[in-house]
Amino acid sequence: MHSIDNHETIDGPREAPAASVVLSRTRRRFTRALGAAVLMPMAATWIAPLTARADDGAFRTRRMLMGTWIDVVVADGAQPGVEDAVAAAFVEMARLEGLMSRYAPNSVLMALNRAAGGEAIAVPPEMLAVLFEARALTVRTDGRFDIAIGRLTQGPGGVETGRVPDDDAVQEALRHVRTGGLTIDARRSTARIGSPLVQIDLGGVAKLPILSVGLATLSAHGIRGAMVNGGGDVLASARVDGQPWRIGVRDPAAPDTLLAVLPLHAGVVASSGDYERYVMHAGRPYHHVVDPATGRPSRDVPGVTLIADSVARVNGLGTAAMVAGLRNGPALLARCGVREAVMVGADGRTWISSALARRLVPPPGRDRIRGLA
Repeated sequence: MHSIDNHETIDGPREAPAASVVLSRTRRRFTRALGAAVLMPMAATWIAPLTARADDGAFRTRRMLMGTWIDVVVADGAQPGVEDAVAAAFVEMARLEGLMSRYAPNSVLMALNRAAGGEAIAVPPEMLAVLFEARALTVRTDGRFDIAIGRLTQGPGGVETGRVPDDDAVQEALRHVRTGGLTIDARRSTARIGSPLVQIDLGGVAKLPILSVGLATLSAHGIRGAMVNGGGDVLASARVDGQPWRIGVRDPAAPDTLLAVLPLHAGVVASSGDYERYVMHAGRPYHHVVDPATGRPSRDVPGVTLIADSVARVNGLGTAAMVAGLRNGPALLARCGVREAVMVGADGRTWISSALARRLVPPPGRDRIRGLA
């Protein structure tokens, strides 16, 4: 493998496959800052390859997109055209990132935000679909998911600026969220933000569709048995050898050990957590998953993991479950049709849905899963 910096693509020889990945929903050790809030860097992704044989013949490459590392692994790297297919997948994912990224000043999303309070702007169909889905999610989750809170996550006073808004700023932002909403015109393919003080943040709803386009591109090129792993979210297609991808779920009570192993032949493992963007404020992490009802970060649940057969079944619902908390989150997920889920409480309690519990297997060296009969 070439020695390169963190912003280049790793495109070396075929390597060992990531047939197993570790899924850890544990809170980072936070660096405490005295005085002003300090913006903390993004943690290393909590999904990482486990040790695999060096002669497995997999192909792996990695690139930084959407503010995180995106890993693409093809278990059988000898399939014809694999390198071209993976390159095409990254091209498509980068194209969609260019439409919906909050980090790219020339993205369509940022153009929409700059036009807030003014005229509608033209929106490409891929982004229009995400906007429609996000608006529907707000209704499905009783307002626990709302993309219109971008002013509290990325704008002046938002988490990504390293600042914590005061109560007056939060209440002003919330008033405009409720009155200056998003208008979408499907016939004209346009969108408009009603208030100049509303900003849209697609961070909780755009990444999974972008990753799914990457996996679909591989499939369209005839590639079987691929996994796209992006910053805590995994999408996988069935392997040529019939073996499942193995996802290890770390034990929140003992982060150095596995709670369980999930065999996954194909599907989606989607995660939401308070670990990506936060500042330290008054000795506590002030993170980016904001409760639309209060304008402040959710507190009860630092992490949620959802498993499904398609992105549409889980997209955005992990964030909503974090906001709902351990008391209301399981019922919300069930009402939205999510059968397989893990929620980890800030106090260390772990809730695992019964449907997922039946699929999990004990980690190596154990005959049972902690917390399950």
